Amino acid sequence: MFNHLAPAGFEAVSSGSFPRGQVLPRSLSTLQQAGISTEGLSSKGNDAFESNPPDIVITVCDNAAGEACPVYFGPALKAHWGLADPSEVRGDEAVVDAAFQATLAHIASRCEAFFALPFDNLDRDQLQHALDRIGTR
Repeated sequence: MFNHLAPAGFEAVSSGSFPRGQVLPRSLSTLQQAGISTEGLSSKGNDAFESNPPDIVITVCDNAAGEACPVYFGPALKAHWGLADPSEVRGDEAVVDAAFQATLAHIASRCEAFFALPFDNLDRDQLQHALDRIGTR
């Protein structure tokens, strides 16, 4: 979603502490239904950005479910934008689909808020505060 909405100069690399070896098929179909390319998407560990350290690290793990968030020790700004894991939702197809759609919409809303930030006018502390605030939306 981030890369789909991103203006020039922005790029996200998605990774996880415990990659499953493949992107969930429901995640791929949800993105495709939204008109978002899934080409090149793969399940990756946190070593995915070893050769290109990030400027900002945003975790989305679900603390409420006791999911462990990865720890990144580099100099990047860090923010937590926790989301409930839609793959944990149980119910019929409509219920599960609605959970994935809601999660995608939540991510889109946060990405749009991120891209609306006046980056040229924010120092590091102000950007950190803005990132933290977006995570509460």
